[in-house]
Amino acid sequence: MTRRKKTRSIADRVTIRTGRRKDYKKWRHENPDQVVSSRRYLQKKRDQRKLQAARKLERQKDAPTLDVHGAASSDEGEGR
Repeated sequence: MTRRKKTRSIADRVTIRTGRRKDYKKWRHENPDQVVSSRRYLQKKRDQRKLQAARKLERQKDAPTLDVHGAASSDEGEGR
């Protein structure tokens, strides 16, 4: 018996009328509750979001604080 190639595609795991892409898209559209992302994909995306949030937090911590209404800008306006 030959080994079957591993695939991440859900298309061949779904029993549909013809197996054509158009029919699969239609089936997916009609049955959104049966179409679920793989656990591997969900874990990957969760990790990416955590990493992105951590990087954003680091950038915010390292960024210099800016004086929006600084004393220097108000002194320049008074001399006119």
